[in-house]
Amino acid sequence: MKIRIKINSFLTGLLLSGLLLPSCKKGLDYENTNSIVPDNVWKDPVMIKAFLNDIYGGQMPGWPFNGNASDEGISVAKSLGNYQRGIISVDGTTSALNYTFIDRVNYFLDEMDQLPAGILPEVEKNQHIGEAKFWRAWTYWGMVNNVGGVPLILHKQNAADVQGLFQPRNKTSECVAQIIKDLDSAILLLPGAYANTATDYGRITKVAAMAMKGRVLLSYASPLFNPTNDQARWQAAYDACKAAVDEGIAQGHALHPDFRKIWYQERNKEVVMVNQFFHPGHAVNFNVIRPEPITKDASNANQPILSLLLAFPKRDGSPLQFDKDQLADPEYNTEFLNDFYANRDDRFYSTVFFGGTPYPTPDEVSPIYIKGNSFWNVWKWDAANSKYINMLNVIHPSMPGNPGITGFFQRKGLDTTLVAALSNQGQTDWIEMRFAELLMNYGEAANELGKTNEALQVLKDIRQRAGITAGNDGNYGITANSTAAIREAYIKERQVEFAFENKRFGDLRRWKRYDILNNQGARHGLYITIKEGETLPLPSDNIMTPAVRSKFVARYIDNLDGDETFKFNLDLNHWFYAIPPNQISQSKNVLEQNNEWGGSFDPLQ
Repeated sequence: MKIRIKINSFLTGLLLSGLLLPSCKKGLDYENTNSIVPDNVWKDPVMIKAFLNDIYGGQMPGWPFNGNASDEGISVAKSLGNYQRGIISVDGTTSALNYTFIDRVNYFLDEMDQLPAGILPEVEKNQHIGEAKFWRAWTYWGMVNNVGGVPLILHKQNAADVQGLFQPRNKTSECVAQIIKDLDSAILLLPGAYANTATDYGRITKVAAMAMKGRVLLSYASPLFNPTNDQARWQAAYDACKAAVDEGIAQGHALHPDFRKIWYQERNKEVVMVNQFFHPGHAVNFNVIRPEPITKDASNANQPILSLLLAFPKRDGSPLQFDKDQLADPEYNTEFLNDFYANRDDRFYSTVFFGGTPYPTPDEVSPIYIKGNSFWNVWKWDAANSKYINMLNVIHPSMPGNPGITGFFQRKGLDTTLVAALSNQGQTDWIEMRFAELLMNYGEAANELGKTNEALQVLKDIRQRAGITAGNDGNYGITANSTAAIREAYIKERQVEFAFENKRFGDLRRWKRYDILNNQGARHGLYITIKEGETLPLPSDNIMTPAVRSKFVARYIDNLDGDETFKFNLDLNHWFYAIPPNQISQSKNVLEQNNEWGGSFDPLQ
């Protein structure tokens, strides 16, 4: 059974405003115990937990579907964002400071500090304080990671003290220190696991708080915040990340042996922090990543582009070799396609759906598409009009909808139990933190301190789980042996391991490696194209069959957007985002703008 940790937002409004529910009065001295007023909330353990649950509901991340923000995916042509294209301005910033949940957490903590004895058992009270401090650290880090230091507000504010409401920005270092202080407090107060998993599974644990501390300190040690490569920061990150791994192991966390099943065997050992989805009440809409002919409403998001398709290594761990200039050679093309489809690590097949195989849901649109047949999304070159034509509507006559732009779709996490009409009732949990991240964070920090063996062992463990063969040397295809080379190996491994998990763009930013995007230029594609003069496959054919695959060639598409102005061109002089000018003016100019945007605030201090 799934438990959704959330309180109705309308009820929250009642709690915060003190609005009374209608009731009868027998006399002027009558106390209406059925009314929801602040004083009553802090006398009732159920309402106290409900208040905290609302913080969970507002802050716990869900499925992101934002591959379009980096080099993972594309939705439609010309969908590359202005920031990615290098079109930036102070007025165009979207990094507004939001203190809604800071205010709620502070209110909660101040009330808990004054809570009369006997309302809550001491253990439960301390647990709730730990949970709240985690979410305050989480919220502050979300802002600090974007803009640098922000005003540190740690208690309820007095609305009558208008001048006191305008607080200046604290230094980034001060904010990070407070974030770590809150997380350290949470670590001391939270359990490693909850005794009552039926009702409390999904609440923040000691391991999640330790993992968050490692995540923050890893980012703070990375080039974005640490351009001088201060080794003390890397040591702090290493210590925190290793402690999180060790505690995770002690609490029973581990890598799931089957990469695909991480998302389908709920409450497995790899899950550290999770948003549980269920229907009815809290479903996730997977329409957005399904192919349009097998969905409804919005669709075709996160279609993998060439950079992601090529990132997954071969089964022996070596990189998939690709030379667009050799695709005209039939022998090279055949060898490439064989490796592309039949010789990849397990993560490729678990992350990417490709045309020519059965779509993994029970959909059937008879006679257009029969369950168990392949869903074909491939291309044909139209020489007369000098363009590629998608063959979906030809192989599946009368199949409705837009076939998409790449021929590939996101497979990871898709709820495969639902037909198109019910695809907005998805129940796949969103795993915000999993044990693989704890390992990778630890390994990355170890590498920066010269702990080569530890860093390499993590990569080997990750690759072993991905089904990559160890090889005669037992290195799982890893050839890196220096700090710089291992750093590059981690960049590539994280791209594959965490594809479509809302980490790619943030990783590139903290590494200050926008050049990886800019060097790609436009978003490229790979069209699996029927050979000239070859008959089209039947719906019952499967591209994993060599004889069927031999009907096709791979063709390189230089610009999926079809417009040379749509290419990665991120500004390498703006790494922190701007404070919105309207927030600065609303603060009566107490807030300072970042120096990258013409202000006086240095986010590196």
